[in-house]
Amino acid sequence: MITSHIKYLGNLRTEATHVRSGNAFITDAPVDNHGKGEYFSPTDTVSSALGSCMLTLMGIAANAHQIELGEIEVDVTKHMASNPRRISRIDVSITFDRAYSDHDKKILEKAAITCPVAQSLHPDIEQVVAFTYKTA
Repeated sequence: MITSHIKYLGNLRTEATHVRSGNAFITDAPVDNHGKGEYFSPTDTVSSALGSCMLTLMGIAANAHQIELGEIEVDVTKHMASNPRRISRIDVSITFDRAYSDHDKKILEKAAITCPVAQSLHPDIEQVVAFTYKTA
């Protein structure tokens, strides 16, 4: 089954539609690569997918281990290299609004760093992940 259908809209802009749900998003080439930068770039979506995947897997692990997640915020910073132009590093900062036991932290952190996107990215892409927990 097709996952997504993508159309070129002109001016270095695309629209990707998730076939199953019909939801769509637009991408632009970044300003530093001849684009308008008005939407996520394709490399922004890859980097953001890493953060989203980590959150999703932590949610699955939390449900399986009866861990109450609360609010979690993730900041993702993408670093580009040239020759060839590519993502060289993705920094992921995960901030929790509560304290957890060492056991629960281990479960959540393992879920995050072993998410499918993290496992799918090329090994040359450095993944720097920081976990910040509220202190009790």
